[in-house]
Amino acid sequence: MARVTGIGGVFLRSRDPGKLASWYRDHLGLAMSEHGTVTFHWADCATDDQPGSTTLALFPQGTEYLGEPGQKAMLNLRVDDLIQLLVRLRARGVEVLPHTEDSEYGRFGWCVDPEGNRVELWEPADGM
Repeated sequence: MARVTGIGGVFLRSRDPGKLASWYRDHLGLAMSEHGTVTFHWADCATDDQPGSTTLALFPQGTEYLGEPGQKAMLNLRVDDLIQLLVRLRARGVEVLPHTEDSEYGRFGWCVDPEGNRVELWEPADGM
């Protein structure tokens, strides 16, 4: 039977793909290609303590969780030290939302890219 086996990617519209790729590369450490792509291979970085996962979540049209009403998608990026990353982003002048959230899934924080897209940064709880 044909079935979905995982998330293939997250795609964003961009007014200037090269500039936005540089921002993600310079500020969040993503190894963006010159074409503005990066692929994560979970088998390459998964451990018994951090097996790695990607989630697809659907939200109601009126949610404020994704940011501004016109934002149709939000990236959720796994990070290994949320607080240090947020400190570094603030020091570089990146807009960082003032709160973090702790849950059974780990710790969450948010920043905004230069095109106004809210980006969720996630430090997973042990075993996630």
